[in-house]
Amino acid sequence: MSDEHGLPLEGVKIIEFTHMVMGPTVGVILADLGADVIKVEPIGGDNTRRLVGSGSGYFPMYNRNKKSITLNLKSEEGLAVAHKLIADTDVMIENFRPGAMDKLGLGYDQLNEINDQLIYCSEKGFLEGPYAHRTALDEVAQMMGGLAYMTGEPGKPSRAGASVIDVMGGMFGVIGILAALKQREKTGKGQRVQSSLYESTVFLMGQHMAQYSVTGKAAAPMPVRVSAWAIYQVFNTKDNEQLFVGVVSDTQWRKFCESFGLDELANNPEYENNTSRVQRKKELVPIVQQVFMNYTKQELMEKLEHTGLPFAPITEPTDLFDDPHLNASGGLLDLNIPGGDTTSLPALPIEMNGKRMGVRHDLPEIGEQTETILIENGFSSEQIEKFKSDGIIG
Repeated sequence: MSDEHGLPLEGVKIIEFTHMVMGPTVGVILADLGADVIKVEPIGGDNTRRLVGSGSGYFPMYNRNKKSITLNLKSEEGLAVAHKLIADTDVMIENFRPGAMDKLGLGYDQLNEINDQLIYCSEKGFLEGPYAHRTALDEVAQMMGGLAYMTGEPGKPSRAGASVIDVMGGMFGVIGILAALKQREKTGKGQRVQSSLYESTVFLMGQHMAQYSVTGKAAAPMPVRVSAWAIYQVFNTKDNEQLFVGVVSDTQWRKFCESFGLDELANNPEYENNTSRVQRKKELVPIVQQVFMNYTKQELMEKLEHTGLPFAPITEPTDLFDDPHLNASGGLLDLNIPGGDTTSLPALPIEMNGKRMGVRHDLPEIGEQTETILIENGFSSEQIEKFKSDGIIG
């Protein structure tokens, strides 16, 4: 476990009412940066803990460095406990459907009366507007925001292979929270921060919208796009492996030709600049492919690394556990997962003062810190025992 002292957000108190990916992403980023994050779960625990299939990795990935308390928020006593915790909190995070928190008595206007310094972060499907009432998922945002269209082949929209919009929406929520904390230093007041799936997707599509504005032609889906570079795709190697290679400047082109002894290509005026190479991509790529077939994947990687050209092996997620760079640089963090096993999961992709953010608290068991948190907030042992008997806490 790492030391929490000296981390950027040490002393910042956060309470989160979240589930799935988007909301917990906000919390785990802030927690990794040193904030004290309390995760409020219903009696029996967050349902995300029990997801199977593609959802089975959600809870382990996005809930480290947090403390867990279980509360029955549908009871007056449970709501009163939540209000007491929030009264001394800097930031609250929630990502439930529109109106759900208001019905519970945990809406922004209600909590602003309790704590006007509170920064209230809502992670939603849509920002304010005609769609604000809709329920959204990562797929919904990817489909209607243009990402699925750009990812799949024409007529076959396909979502990206990870919860990229959930995570990105969470990241924008963190940016808003950090900005609000800074502004609070001047105003002394908190505010509501909202981040969304749909608008996050649209932000990603900005480059394609700009492309249309500049060229007058709509961007084609990625599998059939006209690339900005002639050499910028996956190639086969002699040992039936694959490698992505990119040559994205005239300087890199000269280095590439020199490294592979391609004097004829280097001296050909039809290939001397990027634009001319892109125009002749169909004739150029097969030539390069034939050159690469003389090398195994490992040989080609070593040659490209020595040359300084961009390249990448085609890696599966499970391969990352053994990645030498990640293991040498603190890019993977050891965690205990449900069932008693230990695994290594990605660290926050940030380095500060030459250090990566580590694990201060392992994944919490359901309500693991409930009694400790209540005692720290002034509740007596007698009150806690009564809460247990009345079903207010788990």
